[in-house]
Amino acid sequence: MTPARAAEIIAGFAGQPVLVAGDVMLDRFIVGRVTRISPEAPVPIVKFQTEHLRLGGAANVAHNVAALGGRAQLVGVVGTDAAGQRLVEQLAAAGVSTDGIICADHRPTTEKVRVVTERNQQVARIDYEHDTDVTDDTERAVVERVASLGGGMKALLVSDYLKGTVTRKVVEAMLAHHVPLLVDPKVPHLSYYEGATLVTPNHHEAETATHMRITSDDHARVAAREFRYRAHCGAVLITRGEYGMWLSSDGLEMAVPSTAREVSDVTGAGDTVVATLAIALAAGATLQEAAILANHAAGIVVGKFGPATVTAAELLKSLTG
Repeated sequence: MTPARAAEIIAGFAGQPVLVAGDVMLDRFIVGRVTRISPEAPVPIVKFQTEHLRLGGAANVAHNVAALGGRAQLVGVVGTDAAGQRLVEQLAAAGVSTDGIICADHRPTTEKVRVVTERNQQVARIDYEHDTDVTDDTERAVVERVASLGGGMKALLVSDYLKGTVTRKVVEAMLAHHVPLLVDPKVPHLSYYEGATLVTPNHHEAETATHMRITSDDHARVAAREFRYRAHCGAVLITRGEYGMWLSSDGLEMAVPSTAREVSDVTGAGDTVVATLAIALAAGATLQEAAILANHAAGIVVGKFGPATVTAAELLKSLTG
């Protein structure tokens, strides 16, 4: 892909409507200094310094769409709790529409609390969540929001973290809009994704789903084809960390080498990949072009700490120098 073509696609990101449905989360970071070990147990004592919030899961995907210049619409479920209120506030501040957020009083907002040192080393993580499927009433509400908000979208995206929002009926409601549907998957839900345009398993998910080891491009080629067969989807992009990506679709098998120069934290990198793919396809990119753009976006975001985003300007600079 030439720099001129990359610039053309990225310029087309502006205002592209993309709907994201899935498991929204709030990531809370408690940061402090560690200078000694507790006399009560062999654990570090963290002297509190600061605390900050980040959007996680499907919320981070939508945030990435917005950061790239797209018009992000998010459908998800939060609890009637302080974390849910904070998450909605963070979404609004990020420019993500919250019209599709459903409040459910029977389950908490999914929240991950990480205790980290000032050098960004994680000491502990506490998860607040109910990972059972949403109840019938909540599922109906999610399906209704997908149906009402999905019209006019250029791309749809499922962000599945196995926290209960993504059910077969929700995916069927996404497919009913007949526009490109991308899925960031979880293996137990593989049968849900039949008919999807593109599914983006990571290396371990692809190995688990296909019962194959992936240690080379040749292995990735075979596993990607098998994944497509098992998921009954149009195309597969396996993300392979430092080894880049492998894209498989009808008539196209392609390795995409990694572009990361410095890796600080891989948290949320998959969110950035699938968001970039979606907005690129919405802007008229081919699958091959979208994969190249997503690969560069991943190379940027892994140099940042925690769930992070990439801007269109950062992506353009990475591709054009």
